[in-house]
Amino acid sequence: MKDFLKYTLASLVGNLLGLILLTIFGIGGLAFLIVASTSKKAETGLTDKSVLVFDLSLGISDTSPESTAPEVLQKTLAEDPTGSMQLRLLLETLARASQDDQIVALYLRGASGTTPTGFANLKEVRQALERFREAGKTIIAYDTDWTEREYYLASVADTVVIHPMGTVEMNGLSSETMFLAGAMEKFGVGVQVTRVGEYKSAVEPFLRQEMSPENREQTRQLLADLWGEFVLPIQESRSLSAPQVREIVEQNGILVAEDAVDRQLVDRIAYTDEVAADFRELTGEKEKEKQPFEQIGVAAYAKTPEVVKMAAGDVTSRNTIAVVYADGEIVDGRGLSSQIGGDRLASELQKLRRDEDVKGVVLRVNSPGGSATASEVIGREVELMREEKPIMVSMGNYAASGGYWISMAGDRIFAEPNTITGSIGVFGLLFNLQEIANENGITWDGVKTGPFADLDSSSRPKTPEELERIQAIVDLIYDRFIAGVAEFRKLPETQVEEIAQGRIWSGMQAQELGLVDEIGGLEDAIVAVAEKAELGDDWKIEEYPKTRSFEERLLESLVIGEVGQTDPLTAELMQLYQELAVLRNLNDPRGVYTRLPFNLRID
Repeated sequence: MKDFLKYTLASLVGNLLGLILLTIFGIGGLAFLIVASTSKKAETGLTDKSVLVFDLSLGISDTSPESTAPEVLQKTLAEDPTGSMQLRLLLETLARASQDDQIVALYLRGASGTTPTGFANLKEVRQALERFREAGKTIIAYDTDWTEREYYLASVADTVVIHPMGTVEMNGLSSETMFLAGAMEKFGVGVQVTRVGEYKSAVEPFLRQEMSPENREQTRQLLADLWGEFVLPIQESRSLSAPQVREIVEQNGILVAEDAVDRQLVDRIAYTDEVAADFRELTGEKEKEKQPFEQIGVAAYAKTPEVVKMAAGDVTSRNTIAVVYADGEIVDGRGLSSQIGGDRLASELQKLRRDEDVKGVVLRVNSPGGSATASEVIGREVELMREEKPIMVSMGNYAASGGYWISMAGDRIFAEPNTITGSIGVFGLLFNLQEIANENGITWDGVKTGPFADLDSSSRPKTPEELERIQAIVDLIYDRFIAGVAEFRKLPETQVEEIAQGRIWSGMQAQELGLVDEIGGLEDAIVAVAEKAELGDDWKIEEYPKTRSFEERLLESLVIGEVGQTDPLTAELMQLYQELAVLRNLNDPRGVYTRLPFNLRID
């Protein structure tokens, strides 16, 4: 509770201070103050024999992180700043560091909590760490409590170290869904559903109090695939057999430091100062007052001219490869910065298609889907782009349902083995407030000129005739989805119908089924565009949408903060809020959606 009050107070003070500063200095003045303060902290020199520090609390996202003014101030006050870094920039940073003679080692520094990075992004980062080590550079990983996602990266290291009081988590994956049907019934909120696909489980939280057999089956298979892909690289790096890992998972789950050493998950038990001494030996430096050894963080190193140049490609070239990020829920209209607005992304793709300097496009998709209408609007622009220029799709952590819809027309689709994709299905979710309203003395009455004139009303349940009309629309959209997959993936419709039904697949399964072309990451998709456009080495990278200015972000969400750590009770309440918040994104004009199960979480 103490921590909860601290972080809540920090958030409130951050928001209040942001408003005060905005009033006193104006937007430009506030921007100057924050930029000046953050840039001062970022001043870090790179010297010979430096250690690159990769803090595993760093969130790795597809798009450039954008903090609002309250978030910047709040994180400063909370004394527990967490950051985020763009995936492609981190990959380029590690690649450049592997060739930099001034960088002698990499320090994977564990975090106090679980890294928020998704499995597919972790896969790409781990491969980059492997290339760093193959270049002859030393990697040392240290943490007090190794969570599974952190350890997945740490297992690449030459030496994995743990604090004497530490633990290693190795207990497998789980997925838990919050079901709201009982609460809906208790409070008198009516729910009606139209859908196609026996595995389309997105509506289950509003209809059931437990998982359906079909949903349980697909989730079990998905977790088995993700766990297999997760644990295999660890086995190879740590020279462990599958039975050894299985025994750890089934008999231990969480290992204390000594047991972790005995089971070969960890090489050494040591304190922080002892690890610092190892790095001083590598750098040949004595301990200094400000830092125990010569070091530079990945975020600071990413700003060096060499990394910036590598990430941009040949900046003198007129040939541009556009990397377009589709990150978030798909919504009708333009949407917010955290959403994929159908009109906004379609407009972006249209401009790039008409730009003669843009020779090809990589569409990076990290989305659970959403509005069926918006998905079709975007999908059409992808199709038109394909007719004129190469367009490759790179799937991130999620590219399912509507996320797959906007991907299917790409020349080639790249996915990681642990990407969550598929979920080719459609549903309609209809709420009514009649019961809860009537119980509180609220009634409705009206007139209409036709039997379906008040079809959009939430004051009553839909009649069987109305549900029949809505189901017909859902069926039509599902048939369009199936036909599109069959056309663009060159598969018989009967085969697509068998693998559709709203079922989710891992990237590995999707490749076997023909839904994905190749296993690979974002960089692979970029290279594929350059090859198809026959650009050789004469090209540069530009990313879209462009990062918004501080003033734009400040105006959009001045008073929206993000609390840092929370206590368990608050965490559960926040999860409930997130479940209900999904409803705000359901703005399809016809109420029809192609979306993953609500807030699919894997722990």
